Amino acid sequence: MTDPTAFVLFGATGDLAKRMVLPAFYELAQHGLMPERWLLIGNGRGDVSHTDFRSLVRGSLQEFGPDVDDDTWEKFSQNLRFAGGGFDSNDPGSLLDVLEEAKEQLGEDAQYVHYLAIPPTAFEKVTRGLGQHDLAKGSRVVYEKPYGTSPDSFRELDKIVHEVLDEEQVFRIDHFLGKEATQDLHTARFGNTLLSAVWNCKHVAAVQIDAPETLDITDRAQFYDSTGALLDMIVTHLFQLAAEVAMEPPVSMSAEDLQDARETVIDAFRPLHKDEVVLGQFDGYTGTEGVAEGSTTDTFVAARLWVDTDRWHGVPFLLRTGKQLAVSEQRVSLLFRQPDGPMTDVPDQGTVLSFSLAGAGEVDVRLVVKRPGAERALTTAETTLPLSSLPEGDPLPPYVTLLHDVIVGDRALFTTPDGLAGTWTTISPILADRPDVLPYARGSWGPTAADALAEPSGGWVLHG
Repeated sequence: MTDPTAFVLFGATGDLAKRMVLPAFYELAQHGLMPERWLLIGNGRGDVSHTDFRSLVRGSLQEFGPDVDDDTWEKFSQNLRFAGGGFDSNDPGSLLDVLEEAKEQLGEDAQYVHYLAIPPTAFEKVTRGLGQHDLAKGSRVVYEKPYGTSPDSFRELDKIVHEVLDEEQVFRIDHFLGKEATQDLHTARFGNTLLSAVWNCKHVAAVQIDAPETLDITDRAQFYDSTGALLDMIVTHLFQLAAEVAMEPPVSMSAEDLQDARETVIDAFRPLHKDEVVLGQFDGYTGTEGVAEGSTTDTFVAARLWVDTDRWHGVPFLLRTGKQLAVSEQRVSLLFRQPDGPMTDVPDQGTVLSFSLAGAGEVDVRLVVKRPGAERALTTAETTLPLSSLPEGDPLPPYVTLLHDVIVGDRALFTTPDGLAGTWTTISPILADRPDVLPYARGSWGPTAADALAEPSGGWVLHG
């Protein structure tokens, strides 16, 4: 997008904006990826001056962002504005006045990009407000997850959004899709015959998608207690990663074809039932300020997902995530079957292809080899390719990548309503008949019952 652009950040003084979105805008400017002429207008309920908003942004960068250099900051800060008084269909606050001033600077044909860094409960009133105040036509609108908190709320939100916006205007962020290494999942597969030839049930015994976290929930306890790990991570991030691994080769790498490939394979996810899912809650969770007394919210979930396609017949997709666990990792691993042939002492999980999604990402390969020496003894050896070491690489954090895609109008890494409808269909049996929530110690790997899900394929690749 080379057109002059007015970015409107709803919830600009909130935690998500400070931690993720504002630093991402600054990094776009650092990399020279912003439009030539632009303004970023923060919106919130408070009456904050333009100068105070600039100070707030500077503080968020110092706490959560990249190193700030004075020259870049000086240019960046001159493009920051604030519109207070909130915003909805009945009362737009001061936003319309600030946008009129923005048009004087940017021109009447300025593009609007609206970013909703607000709780999902506020999506409806802001969306309706965009339509009511004539801010929707031709704009691009970014929605954070979770896009709905139940199948019914998803359908209602989707209906409201499409009453105001065309689908091409809607960008539903799932920042796991913006990770460098997530994009390497399909790059490695479709760009290398060595891998594409074995990317199927004949050669793969199991797929593990693991995202344990050492983090607590104290900074967002109220939100987390109303959501839990199942809705916060599985129905969004990990299902999308499973689709990245499981999809059939798209017709092309265009946005439309990639989205179609993801949607098609999500439709093939078998609905989860309680014997395929383990829920947990870390000890002391209910003593956290903001958590309801006696809460049964899950802070851990492990699930065994089946993908009913010929390519993945009989291959379990093992998903695991949770808070207050032993390590923080984000990893997708393909465990290959034991080879047919004369060797009978091949180690379990001897051949593993693994993608770390952290940072710029890395690709890890584990192979069976002969241990050097006089005896013919088999062992495993591992090698790592850190993608940050590639010549002329310039890795971008996921929010920066996705914001840039919004600017240029590329929807390849964003979710679609059909794909999201499929994830809600997959999760619906669990919402209707939840397993018991089991306790687990802080710093552990979660409830031991989760180990049984992975036992048939040799256990979890990540383990204590």
